[in-house]
Amino acid sequence: MPPSGEVLASVSSALAVLLVLLACVELGDAAAAVGVYRLIQYDLAGAPLGSRAAALNHHAAALPLPAGADLSRSALVAPLLELPLSFLREYLAEKKHLGGLLILLPTNLASKNAEGSNDDKGQPKSVLAELEKLLLHQEVPFPVYFAFHDDNMDNLLEDIRKIASSGQPASASTGGYKLIVPSAEPKKVSSPTISNIQGWLPGLKGEGDAEQLPTIAIVANYDTFGAAPALSVGSDSNGSGAVALLEISRIFSRLYSNPKTRGKFNLLFGLTSGGPYNYNGTSKWLRSFDQRVRESIDYAICLNSVGSWSSDLWMHVSKPPENPYIKQIFEDFSDVSKEMGISVAIKHKKINVSNSRVAWEHEQFSRFRVTALTLSELSTPPEFLESTGGLYDTRESADVESITRTVRLVSESLARHIYGLRGRNIEVFAESSSLAISPHYIQSWLDLFSRTPRVAPFLQKNDPFIAALKKELSEHTADVHVQNDVLDGMFTFYDATKSTLNVYQVASVTFDLLFLLVLGSYLIVLFSFLVITTRGLDDLINIFRRPPSRKVKGA
Repeated sequence: MPPSGEVLASVSSALAVLLVLLACVELGDAAAAVGVYRLIQYDLAGAPLGSRAAALNHHAAALPLPAGADLSRSALVAPLLELPLSFLREYLAEKKHLGGLLILLPTNLASKNAEGSNDDKGQPKSVLAELEKLLLHQEVPFPVYFAFHDDNMDNLLEDIRKIASSGQPASASTGGYKLIVPSAEPKKVSSPTISNIQGWLPGLKGEGDAEQLPTIAIVANYDTFGAAPALSVGSDSNGSGAVALLEISRIFSRLYSNPKTRGKFNLLFGLTSGGPYNYNGTSKWLRSFDQRVRESIDYAICLNSVGSWSSDLWMHVSKPPENPYIKQIFEDFSDVSKEMGISVAIKHKKINVSNSRVAWEHEQFSRFRVTALTLSELSTPPEFLESTGGLYDTRESADVESITRTVRLVSESLARHIYGLRGRNIEVFAESSSLAISPHYIQSWLDLFSRTPRVAPFLQKNDPFIAALKKELSEHTADVHVQNDVLDGMFTFYDATKSTLNVYQVASVTFDLLFLLVLGSYLIVLFSFLVITTRGLDDLINIFRRPPSRKVKGA
């Protein structure tokens, strides 16, 4: 064989191998890699709830859907405000098969309409609240993911709709986009931890005073719960309450740092965990106290959702408002609120001792016969596992001014109680004084809370955020201690809370068949050419000629 023929044969063989390898790989271009957040998966008293699947590998589909569309092998991509909740309810109620669901969240969830009112019916916040309520309390058999609706996702959605407009849904036969989330089977989170953080400001004892000083407790839970744990930052519920507590501890530490202005009350600050789970952490925290410590608590103020109110705040109590002690506390708050030009109303709800479910954090104190109240912008308690830091509760849900007003109201009321200033119009924490409330401090911590997901089972005891809270409380209080405990067993949580979605633009089967036909023709021609150039035309003909039959001679 001449050298030129050998070179040609080598090149042709290499080209054939390359084409064969290409034919073995699914033709597609990676369109995008997007960070996505999975719908929570958990069990409540053994009942499976939330998304029960994580892996996704289906062609993308978009609304509107053709009549009778089969979505069992499709992943539906839908912007939040275009996803009909009736569609989801139907699929869940009738147990219809859906390959997967990707919900696109608006990047800005501010809900005020053009007139600036708070009537947000049909706006992202109210729609998200309804969506979370639907998804959290049902078993969802298909994978559900959330992603932010940016320009890239908008372009992807437009392309998917163009493909759908052809009248044929995306599939292996028609091509389109394929959504892939490679994920292992979610595993149970073993022994989820809740961490309570406490610090003390000891009061001033008189000489020869052997009696234990009374204590006032300021408490706020800092953890959250929502449809997507990796997005549950809870700026208002209850980041606002925790931030207010930190600022109250800061300004009172200045007041207590001087023996001349130190009050004759101990101040106990508690950042509790397990708030969404029946205030489980608060109960464990109180049980850990020595009985004498619990008995020394004069009363407790629990701060809950205080980041988005303008003029009305609610004081929730378990004891009747006619109770002399409750009446005195309310009068202290009322006097200060009138001077501030705001309103504080009282609401009484008697606790049911036979029912373990509590509506407010102060009810855990009431179960230990400790006088307590909850200060909140909410007039009624939220339902179980609702309004506890959902997807809609972002930085836009809380403002520095509301938290500043809360801090001023609580601090001035406490000061009048501690220093006996009732009926005297004295402003202890005046804006021009060294004890002034710091909006900058409040904003800094509110920003940190608003970018830190805090769902307790996924917040380890050595998490940097818990360490930051402990460090900050140590700056202003003494005897700071972190109590780690295990969340009660009626809850079981599963991992895989976030992942990466790979989006591929894939060719149709028709294209693959055409490609294989061309490749096969090329290989036949190449083979014929090589045989002719090396062995001759006769040998090529003999290859396809039927060999003569051979007769076997008898013995």
